[in-house]
Amino acid sequence: MIELSQQQLNEIRRHGEQDYPYECCGLLIGRFAEAGRKVVTETYSISNAREEAAKRNRFLIQPEELMRGEKYARERRLDVVGFYHSHPDHPAVPSQYDLEHAWPTYSYIIVSVRQGSASDLFSWELEADRSRFNSEEISEGD
Repeated sequence: MIELSQQQLNEIRRHGEQDYPYECCGLLIGRFAEAGRKVVTETYSISNAREEAAKRNRFLIQPEELMRGEKYARERRLDVVGFYHSHPDHPAVPSQYDLEHAWPTYSYIIVSVRQGSASDLFSWELEADRSRFNSEEISEGD
């Protein structure tokens, strides 16, 4: 389970709408809690570093951007607990590409942005053996 506030969910949706028709991406910063639960305290948007022709269906986080986000979290005594990105004009379900590039333990929130307007938003967690994603419950916190 992952816990986010309504404000954080809205931030993810807005980022997806702002970057449409390209994929947006960012970090979920917070802490790992008991029983595998993750609590998000803030979203951390990152620019999609993919080349222009691929931004419609791929995102890329440069290593230095990820390190900057991890440092930002550490300075606040927090962790990167997951990632988010958008799927322009496609469902909010992981693609094969998403599966091949994901890491276990983290949450992966995907927001579908259709015709520039955010719609479905779901969270996914990778199986430990990396074989597939499982749907992850989103709990609304403060």
